Amino acid sequence: MKPQLQLDKQLCFALYAASRAMTQAYQPLLAPLGLTYPQYLAMLVLWEQDDISVKQLGERLHLDSGTLTPLLKRLENAGLLQRQRSSEDERSVVIRLTLAGKTLEEQAAAIPATLLCRFGDVGSDHSAQLRDTLHQLTRLLQGGTLP
Repeated sequence: MKPQLQLDKQLCFALYAASRAMTQAYQPLLAPLGLTYPQYLAMLVLWEQDDISVKQLGERLHLDSGTLTPLLKRLENAGLLQRQRSSEDERSVVIRLTLAGKTLEEQAAAIPATLLCRFGDVGSDHSAQLRDTLHQLTRLLQGGTLP
């Protein structure tokens, strides 16, 4: 076997495995809120900037509308947000948090710190550095350049 084809030497596999592990680590923290990990990510964007279009949300999450629409339907059915056509552009759908969606933010506030505690000695400095490196990698893979 060629060494460059060994699974454990692949950056793509390390990222894939880390992503799956991160999603699994969030599951018990999100279950009491009734959210899946992708739904949590959408709610993070909406807590940061309510009243945005589906297109804007998709851009922030790097998701297409085909993936985003079923996720948003489930959040709407759960009473956390409302979707409606924009009065300015009928082609655009605007997302607004409901009171229940806004209230859920308080319940979710401790999740990042709780998860960070699992990192132990790695701490927030290393976590921030790793996050920044991954953002740079994402930009490079999407054809961008480093800042």
